[in-house]
Amino acid sequence: MALAIGEVIEKARSELNSLTGLEIESTLGAAREDEGWLVSVEVIEKHSIPDGMDILATYETKLDSDGNMLEFKRTKMRKRIDMENIEE
Repeated sequence: MALAIGEVIEKARSELNSLTGLEIESTLGAAREDEGWLVSVEVIEKHSIPDGMDILATYETKLDSDGNMLEFKRTKMRKRIDMENIEE
């Protein structure tokens, strides 16, 4: 039975947290690929005071069609206070 997108996102977030020990801040996106899923999440790499100086990182995770994580990689880092260019 195919997994729903919500189930895939939850599996990606849970597995990434388990493997890295990093707190998941938010889900940035999820998309079905040829033989699985690509899920992007933002995590807190380092808490700072003030919060605006927290170091956030974007991770991309690839999961198979059953929701098993095949790979993950950090693709970007930034301070929370730094604004991103958001394309709509």
